[in-house]
Amino acid sequence: MPGPSTELVQQLYRTPPDRFVAARDAAVADARRAGDPSTARQLARLRRPTVAAWLVNLLAIRRPELVADLVELADELRTAQRELRGPRLRELSAQRRAVVGALVAEVRKLAAAEPDAPPAGRLPLAEVEATLNAAFSDAEVAEQVRAGRLLRAASYAGFGEVPRPQLRLVTGDDEEPAEEERPARRPGAQRARPEAATRTDRAAPGTDRTASRKDRAAERAEQAERAAQRAARAERARQRRALDRELALAQADQKRVEAELTEATGQERDGVAVLDGIEAELAELERRRAVAEQDLSRAKLARRAAERAVTVARRRAGEVEAAIEALAAEEGDADGGAGAAD
Repeated sequence: MPGPSTELVQQLYRTPPDRFVAARDAAVADARRAGDPSTARQLARLRRPTVAAWLVNLLAIRRPELVADLVELADELRTAQRELRGPRLRELSAQRRAVVGALVAEVRKLAAAEPDAPPAGRLPLAEVEATLNAAFSDAEVAEQVRAGRLLRAASYAGFGEVPRPQLRLVTGDDEEPAEEERPARRPGAQRARPEAATRTDRAAPGTDRTASRKDRAAERAEQAERAAQRAARAERARQRRALDRELALAQADQKRVEAELTEATGQERDGVAVLDGIEAELAELERRRAVAEQDLSRAKLARRAAERAVTVARRRAGEVEAAIEALAAEEGDADGGAGAAD
Protein backbone atom coordinates (compact mmCIF):
# COMPACT_ATOMS: atom_id res chain seq x y z
CA MET A 1 0.00 0.00 0.00
CA PRO A 2 1.34 3.47 -0.86
CA GLY A 3 0.30 4.98 2.47
CA PRO A 4 -1.60 8.21 3.15
CA SER A 5 -1.61 10.81 0.42
CA THR A 6 0.25 14.07 0.79
CA GLU A 7 -3.03 15.97 0.52
CA LEU A 8 -4.51 14.01 3.43
CA VAL A 9 -1.47 14.55 5.64
CA GLN A 10 -1.44 18.26 4.84
CA GLN A 11 -5.16 18.44 5.60
CA LEU A 12 -4.51 16.92 9.01
CA TYR A 13 -1.58 19.21 9.81
CA ARG A 14 -3.51 22.33 8.87
CA THR A 15 -6.28 21.27 11.25
CA PRO A 16 -6.17 23.22 14.55
CA PRO A 17 -4.48 21.19 17.33
CA ASP A 18 -7.62 20.90 19.44
CA ARG A 19 -9.33 19.06 16.57
CA PHE A 20 -6.29 17.18 15.24
CA VAL A 21 -6.81 13.93 17.18
CA ALA A 22 -10.45 13.64 16.14
CA ALA A 23 -9.61 14.32 12.48
CA ARG A 24 -6.73 11.82 12.57
CA ASP A 25 -8.87 9.11 14.18
CA ALA A 26 -11.57 9.68 11.57
CA ALA A 27 -8.97 9.28 8.79
CA VAL A 28 -7.69 6.07 10.44
CA ALA A 29 -11.24 4.71 10.58
CA ASP A 30 -11.80 5.58 6.90
CA ALA A 31 -8.58 3.77 5.93
CA ARG A 32 -9.60 0.68 7.87
CA ARG A 33 -13.05 0.66 6.28
CA ALA A 34 -11.35 0.94 2.89
CA GLY A 35 -9.29 -2.18 3.68
CA ASP A 36 -5.96 -0.31 3.92
CA PRO A 37 -4.42 -1.26 7.30
CA SER A 38 -0.98 0.04 6.31
CA THR A 39 -2.31 3.54 5.71
CA ALA A 40 -4.32 3.30 8.93
CA ARG A 41 -1.17 2.44 10.92
CA GLN A 42 0.82 5.27 9.36
CA LEU A 43 -1.95 7.74 10.07
CA ALA A 44 -2.27 6.54 13.66
CA ARG A 45 1.44 7.33 14.20
CA LEU A 46 0.93 11.01 13.33
CA ARG A 47 1.26 13.19 16.42
CA ARG A 48 -0.62 16.34 17.30
CA PRO A 49 1.46 19.52 16.84
CA THR A 50 1.61 22.36 19.32
CA VAL A 51 -0.16 25.59 18.46
CA ALA A 52 3.13 27.25 17.43
CA ALA A 53 4.09 24.25 15.25
CA TRP A 54 0.59 24.25 13.72
CA LEU A 55 0.98 27.91 12.76
CA VAL A 56 4.32 27.17 11.06
CA ASN A 57 2.77 24.17 9.28
CA LEU A 58 -0.13 26.35 8.19
CA LEU A 59 2.36 28.80 6.69
CA ALA A 60 4.20 26.00 4.84
CA ILE A 61 0.96 24.54 3.47
CA ARG A 62 -0.85 27.78 2.60
CA ARG A 63 2.18 29.79 1.40
CA PRO A 64 4.81 27.25 0.26
CA GLU A 65 6.52 29.81 -1.97
CA LEU A 66 7.37 31.98 1.05
CA VAL A 67 8.81 29.01 2.93
CA ALA A 68 10.81 28.02 -0.15
CA ASP A 69 12.37 31.51 -0.15
CA LEU A 70 13.17 31.07 3.56
CA VAL A 71 14.89 27.72 2.95
CA GLU A 72 16.90 29.15 0.05
CA LEU A 73 18.02 32.14 2.10
CA ALA A 74 18.87 29.82 5.02
CA ASP A 75 21.14 27.75 2.73
CA GLU A 76 22.92 30.90 1.58
CA LEU A 77 23.29 32.13 5.16
CA ARG A 78 24.76 28.84 6.39
CA THR A 79 27.16 28.80 3.42
CA ALA A 80 28.31 32.32 4.26
CA GLN A 81 28.79 31.32 7.89
CA ARG A 82 30.87 28.29 6.97
CA GLU A 83 33.01 30.31 4.56
CA LEU A 84 33.29 33.19 7.08
CA ARG A 85 32.38 35.89 4.56
CA GLY A 86 31.74 38.94 6.69
CA PRO A 87 30.05 41.42 4.29
CA ARG A 88 27.82 38.77 2.75
CA LEU A 89 26.99 37.42 6.21
CA ARG A 90 25.85 40.85 7.40
CA GLU A 91 23.75 41.34 4.26
CA LEU A 92 22.07 37.95 4.63
CA SER A 93 21.49 38.53 8.36
CA ALA A 94 19.60 41.72 7.56
CA GLN A 95 17.56 39.82 4.97
CA ARG A 96 16.89 37.11 7.56
CA ARG A 97 15.40 39.59 10.03
CA ALA A 98 13.23 41.12 7.30
CA VAL A 99 12.03 37.73 6.04
CA VAL A 100 11.23 36.44 9.54
CA GLY A 101 9.26 39.58 10.34
CA ALA A 102 7.27 39.26 7.10
CA LEU A 103 6.57 35.57 7.72
CA VAL A 104 5.36 36.21 11.28
CA ALA A 105 2.97 38.85 9.92
CA GLU A 106 1.75 36.35 7.30
CA VAL A 107 1.20 33.75 10.03
CA ARG A 108 -0.95 36.26 11.92
CA LYS A 109 -3.07 36.80 8.77
CA LEU A 110 -3.46 33.07 8.11
CA ALA A 111 -4.51 32.45 11.70
CA ALA A 112 -7.08 35.23 11.49
CA ALA A 113 -8.60 33.49 8.46
CA GLU A 114 -8.95 30.17 10.31
CA PRO A 115 -12.34 29.91 12.06
CA ASP A 116 -11.06 27.70 14.89
CA ALA A 117 -7.73 29.46 15.48
CA PRO A 118 -6.95 30.99 18.90
CA PRO A 119 -7.62 34.74 19.25
CA ALA A 120 -4.88 37.05 18.02
CA GLY A 121 -3.84 37.98 21.54
CA ARG A 122 -3.12 34.34 22.40
CA LEU A 123 -1.12 33.32 19.33
CA PRO A 124 2.40 32.11 20.31
CA LEU A 125 4.08 34.31 17.70
CA ALA A 126 7.31 34.47 19.70
CA GLU A 127 7.66 30.69 19.38
CA VAL A 128 6.86 30.93 15.67
CA GLU A 129 9.60 33.56 15.25
CA ALA A 130 12.08 31.42 17.22
CA THR A 131 11.29 28.42 15.00
CA LEU A 132 11.79 30.40 11.79
CA ASN A 133 15.11 31.73 13.12
CA ALA A 134 16.16 28.18 14.02
CA ALA A 135 15.45 27.13 10.43
CA PHE A 136 18.19 29.52 9.30
CA SER A 137 20.77 27.74 11.45
CA ASP A 138 19.62 24.12 11.38
CA ALA A 139 19.05 22.41 8.04
CA GLU A 140 16.93 19.69 9.67
CA VAL A 141 14.58 22.26 11.19
CA ALA A 142 14.41 24.04 7.82
CA GLU A 143 13.37 20.79 6.13
CA GLN A 144 10.67 20.12 8.76
CA VAL A 145 9.36 23.65 8.28
CA ARG A 146 9.31 23.22 4.49
CA ALA A 147 7.49 19.88 4.76
CA GLY A 148 4.78 21.37 6.96
CA ARG A 149 4.96 18.55 9.49
CA LEU A 150 6.50 20.27 12.49
CA LEU A 151 5.39 18.87 15.86
CA ARG A 152 6.76 21.47 18.24
CA ALA A 153 8.46 24.85 18.15
CA ALA A 154 12.24 24.98 17.75
CA SER A 155 14.80 27.45 18.98
CA TYR A 156 18.47 28.16 18.37
CA ALA A 157 21.01 29.98 20.51
CA GLY A 158 24.27 30.84 18.84
CA PHE A 159 25.85 32.66 15.92
CA GLY A 160 25.26 30.10 13.20
CA GLU A 161 26.12 26.67 11.95
CA VAL A 162 29.89 26.99 12.34
CA PRO A 163 32.10 24.22 13.78
CA ARG A 164 33.23 25.30 17.23
CA PRO A 165 37.01 24.83 16.61
CA GLN A 166 36.74 27.19 13.61
CA LEU A 167 34.47 29.80 15.23
CA ARG A 168 35.44 33.40 14.54
CA LEU A 169 33.62 36.47 13.31
CA VAL A 170 34.63 38.19 10.09
CA THR A 171 34.14 41.94 10.21
CA GLY A 172 34.58 42.59 6.53
CA ASP A 173 38.37 43.01 6.32
CA ASP A 174 39.81 40.46 3.92
CA GLU A 175 43.08 40.32 5.79
CA GLU A 176 45.11 37.17 5.86
CA PRO A 177 45.78 35.85 9.36
CA ALA A 178 49.24 36.48 10.64
CA GLU A 179 51.65 33.61 10.28
CA GLU A 180 52.16 31.69 13.49
CA GLU A 181 54.80 29.29 12.26
CA ARG A 182 57.70 31.66 12.78
CA PRO A 183 57.32 31.99 16.57
CA ALA A 184 57.38 28.21 16.75
CA ARG A 185 60.95 28.30 15.47
CA ARG A 186 62.05 30.72 18.14
CA PRO A 187 63.12 28.10 20.73
CA GLY A 188 65.52 26.67 18.19
CA ALA A 189 66.90 30.11 17.55
CA GLN A 190 67.23 30.76 21.25
CA ARG A 191 69.13 27.54 21.64
CA ALA A 192 71.29 28.46 18.71
CA ARG A 193 72.47 31.65 20.32
CA PRO A 194 74.32 30.15 23.32
CA GLU A 195 75.52 27.30 21.13
CA ALA A 196 76.83 29.81 18.61
CA ALA A 197 78.55 31.73 21.40
CA THR A 198 80.23 28.55 22.61
CA ARG A 199 81.39 27.69 19.14
CA THR A 200 82.68 31.24 18.70
CA ASP A 201 85.00 30.78 21.65
CA ARG A 202 86.48 27.74 20.02
CA ALA A 203 86.14 28.42 16.29
CA ALA A 204 88.02 30.52 13.78
CA PRO A 205 87.12 34.16 12.96
CA GLY A 206 84.90 32.95 10.09
CA THR A 207 82.47 31.51 12.57
CA ASP A 208 81.77 34.99 14.01
CA ARG A 209 79.89 35.92 10.86
CA THR A 210 77.81 32.72 11.11
CA ALA A 211 76.88 33.51 14.73
CA SER A 212 76.00 37.08 13.73
CA ARG A 213 73.69 35.82 11.00
CA LYS A 214 72.02 33.49 13.49
CA ASP A 215 71.59 36.35 15.95
CA ARG A 216 69.92 38.43 13.26
CA ALA A 217 67.66 35.50 12.36
CA ALA A 218 66.69 35.11 16.01
CA GLU A 219 65.96 38.84 16.20
CA ARG A 220 63.81 38.66 13.09
CA ALA A 221 61.96 35.69 14.63
CA GLU A 222 61.30 37.74 17.77
CA GLN A 223 60.05 40.63 15.67
CA ALA A 224 57.77 38.26 13.74
CA GLU A 225 56.45 36.89 17.02
CA ARG A 226 55.69 40.36 18.29
CA ALA A 227 53.95 41.21 15.00
CA ALA A 228 51.92 38.02 15.27
CA GLN A 229 50.90 38.92 18.81
CA ARG A 230 49.86 42.41 17.69
CA ALA A 231 47.87 40.89 14.83
CA ALA A 232 46.23 38.44 17.23
CA ARG A 233 45.28 41.28 19.58
CA ALA A 234 43.87 43.27 16.67
CA GLU A 235 41.91 40.23 15.51
CA ARG A 236 40.49 39.71 18.99
CA ALA A 237 39.54 43.39 19.14
CA ARG A 238 37.73 43.09 15.80
CA GLN A 239 35.97 39.96 17.02
CA ARG A 240 34.95 41.76 20.21
CA ARG A 241 33.51 44.69 18.24
CA ALA A 242 31.64 42.30 15.97
CA LEU A 243 30.29 40.39 18.96
CA ASP A 244 29.25 43.65 20.59
CA ARG A 245 27.32 44.59 17.46
CA GLU A 246 25.71 41.15 17.34
CA LEU A 247 24.82 41.47 21.03
CA ALA A 248 23.25 44.87 20.42
CA LEU A 249 21.14 43.39 17.62
CA ALA A 250 20.14 40.44 19.81
CA GLN A 251 19.21 42.76 22.66
CA ALA A 252 17.18 44.91 20.27
CA ASP A 253 15.36 41.80 19.05
CA GLN A 254 14.79 40.79 22.67
CA LYS A 255 13.33 44.20 23.53
CA ARG A 256 11.10 44.05 20.47
CA VAL A 257 9.68 40.61 21.26
CA GLU A 258 9.30 41.55 24.92
CA ALA A 259 7.34 44.61 23.84
CA GLU A 260 5.20 42.37 21.63
CA LEU A 261 4.69 40.05 24.59
CA THR A 262 3.68 42.97 26.80
CA GLU A 263 1.27 44.21 24.15
CA ALA A 264 -0.17 40.74 23.64
CA THR A 265 -0.56 40.30 27.39
CA GLY A 266 -2.36 43.64 27.62
CA GLN A 267 -4.64 42.68 24.74
CA GLU A 268 -5.39 39.39 26.43
CA ARG A 269 -6.14 41.17 29.71
CA ASP A 270 -8.39 43.68 27.92
CA GLY A 271 -10.16 40.86 26.11
CA VAL A 272 -10.77 39.03 29.36
CA ALA A 273 -12.16 42.23 30.92
CA VAL A 274 -14.46 42.81 27.95
CA LEU A 275 -15.64 39.21 28.08
CA ASP A 276 -16.27 39.47 31.81
CA GLY A 277 -18.30 42.64 31.26
CA ILE A 278 -20.34 41.00 28.52
CA GLU A 279 -20.96 37.96 30.69
CA ALA A 280 -22.08 40.22 33.55
CA GLU A 281 -24.43 42.05 31.19
CA LEU A 282 -25.77 38.73 29.95
CA ALA A 283 -26.39 37.61 33.53
CA GLU A 284 -28.27 40.85 34.28
CA LEU A 285 -30.31 40.47 31.12
CA GLU A 286 -31.11 36.87 32.05
CA ARG A 287 -32.26 38.04 35.49
CA ARG A 288 -34.42 40.78 34.00
CA ARG A 289 -35.82 38.33 31.50
CA ALA A 290 -36.82 35.95 34.30
CA VAL A 291 -38.53 38.81 36.17
CA ALA A 292 -40.31 39.91 32.99
CA GLU A 293 -41.46 36.35 32.31
CA GLN A 294 -42.88 36.12 35.83
CA ASP A 295 -44.68 39.47 35.40
CA LEU A 296 -46.00 38.31 32.06
CA SER A 297 -47.28 35.08 33.58
CA ARG A 298 -49.07 37.00 36.33
CA ALA A 299 -50.57 39.39 33.76
CA LYS A 300 -51.82 36.46 31.69
CA LEU A 301 -53.46 34.93 34.76
CA ALA A 302 -55.07 38.28 35.65
CA ARG A 303 -56.33 38.70 32.08
CA ARG A 304 -57.86 35.24 32.08
CA ALA A 305 -59.56 35.92 35.46
CA ALA A 306 -60.84 39.27 34.18
CA GLU A 307 -62.18 37.59 31.04
CA ARG A 308 -64.01 35.04 33.15
CA ALA A 309 -65.45 37.82 35.39
CA VAL A 310 -66.59 39.79 32.31
CA THR A 311 -68.30 36.68 30.94
CA VAL A 312 -70.13 36.12 34.24
CA ALA A 313 -71.14 39.79 34.50
CA ARG A 314 -72.40 39.84 30.93
CA ARG A 315 -74.41 36.70 31.52
CA ARG A 316 -75.88 38.16 34.75
CA ALA A 317 -76.71 41.43 33.05
CA GLY A 318 -78.51 39.53 30.31
CA GLU A 319 -80.45 37.57 32.82
CA VAL A 320 -81.51 40.76 34.69
CA GLU A 321 -82.50 42.45 31.42
CA ALA A 322 -84.66 39.45 30.53
CA ALA A 323 -86.35 39.54 33.96
CA ILE A 324 -87.08 43.24 33.59
CA GLU A 325 -88.54 42.69 30.16
CA ALA A 326 -90.72 39.85 31.49
CA LEU A 327 -91.89 41.98 34.39
CA ALA A 328 -92.73 44.84 32.05
CA ALA A 329 -94.74 42.50 29.87
CA GLU A 330 -96.70 41.24 32.83
CA GLU A 331 -97.43 44.80 33.96
CA GLY A 332 -98.67 45.66 30.48
CA ASP A 333 -100.97 42.68 30.42
CA ALA A 334 -102.34 43.58 33.85
CA ASP A 335 -103.01 47.19 32.83
CA GLY A 336 -104.80 46.03 29.71
CA GLY A 337 -107.10 43.73 31.64
CA ALA A 338 -108.07 46.39 34.16
CA GLY A 339 -109.00 48.87 31.44
CA ALA A 340 -111.30 46.41 29.79
CA ALA A 341 -113.11 45.76 33.06
CA ASP A 342 -113.85 49.45 33.48
